[in-house]
Amino acid sequence: MATVEKIAESTGPSVADEVAVLIARSRAAQQQIENATQEQVDTWIRGMVYAVAKPGMDEEIARETVEETQLGNYEGKFKKISGKTRAALMDIIDDKSVGVIEEIPERNIVKIAKPVGVIGALSPSTNPEATPVIKAINAVKGRNSIIICPHPRAKFVNAKICNLMRDALVKLGAPADLVIPIEQPSVERTNEVMKQCDRILATGGTPMVKAAYSSGTPALGVGVGNAVITVDDTADLDDAAEKILISKTLDYAASCSSDNSVILLDAIYDTMLEKLKAKGGFIIEGENKTKLQNAIWEDGEHINAKVVAQSPKFIADYAGFEIPENTAFFIVPETGYGPDYKFSGEKMTVTMALYRAKDIDAAIALTNNIQSYQGQGHSCGIYSTSDENIRKLAEGTKTSRVMVNQPQSASNSGNLWNGMRQTFSLGCGSWGGNATNNNVSWRDLINETWVSKPLATPKTLPSDEALFGKDIIAAVG
Repeated sequence: MATVEKIAESTGPSVADEVAVLIARSRAAQQQIENATQEQVDTWIRGMVYAVAKPGMDEEIARETVEETQLGNYEGKFKKISGKTRAALMDIIDDKSVGVIEEIPERNIVKIAKPVGVIGALSPSTNPEATPVIKAINAVKGRNSIIICPHPRAKFVNAKICNLMRDALVKLGAPADLVIPIEQPSVERTNEVMKQCDRILATGGTPMVKAAYSSGTPALGVGVGNAVITVDDTADLDDAAEKILISKTLDYAASCSSDNSVILLDAIYDTMLEKLKAKGGFIIEGENKTKLQNAIWEDGEHINAKVVAQSPKFIADYAGFEIPENTAFFIVPETGYGPDYKFSGEKMTVTMALYRAKDIDAAIALTNNIQSYQGQGHSCGIYSTSDENIRKLAEGTKTSRVMVNQPQSASNSGNLWNGMRQTFSLGCGSWGGNATNNNVSWRDLINETWVSKPLATPKTLPSDEALFGKDIIAAVG
């Protein structure tokens, strides 16, 4: 029997061949829409979103996502599939993505949008309800096709969402294969998609993002989260406490943008801590801190998947300690940072490290030290009414996003109350080992042809004195 099975395996199609068939289908669909009009593109993406976010379907997807992944909660999933997808559509629907998309009269340059081709997209288990939709509409907005590789823990809901979008595309006159799900995901299949596609849009764990960058295909990846939030002595403390609660508990902290560390300035430390406790924050110290650490990092290094995006009660029971019934999140007082202080890193749970700083400068230094361990380049935030403190934090941190007086996890990827691009793909720049700082959107998924015409009046070089300055000429010359 073993011999027969081995022969069958050797004569069947390889994973590379399987993926090549999918790539060919995807490329054929993309070529059919290469010359689509703006009106067609925008019609298609409207239909794609409505198919998954329409009343009733959004509830079904939210429920099934929690059932399949066992991560997060229904309320968080519903907000993402119903609200986030609509907001993402609204954010891009009026953008011009076909033909001339930008003109620079002073340089006599126009830019023309061209599709990239086949996008290979990774979808994580923590946001599997909205990520495929947002990535797909950004791909189609740029007249691309997309193949979505889900985490195995979310393969059924991914296939359902993709098939709903495929049906909508057909009904609106577009090829279904503009969106193709990998229905039986594996590391090997995902790696093969990344090798054979034209551009990778990688959202997921660090190993998969690194694999994307190593695939040989141009890749847009994201870095580690680990957001650090500062509350200064000018902040509206009640507002800050409410928004920290929202951010820390949204979808049970499935997002890497959840408040991982909060820094309170000395002047408001005791008052603000009481307000956080009143919002359901439960302080974890002593033996319970050790138990919680052992539960989150069972092997001492990697986050334990069993506690990711779970309720406080589940985590407390798993770790072996008691908590009050009204506990919404854990507060872990911390002083250090780095590998010897595990709570200074990303936790992917309703667990928040708490730090104390004497002033804004100390808070900035602490933010940089925490994020030099994990999360550099991703995001940080501040609750403050001081423009000086806000500017200092923005200038003094190595970060791509600073959210001011906003719940971090609901804001840095875009929301109705700010102007950030709506996405779940947050570039972290060179600080996080990424090629971009952007909130990744359709503009990152196109090629641009620059058309340059001669200037009406050619530029002329100024004199050396005007260009370099007398002081430079004297010093160097």
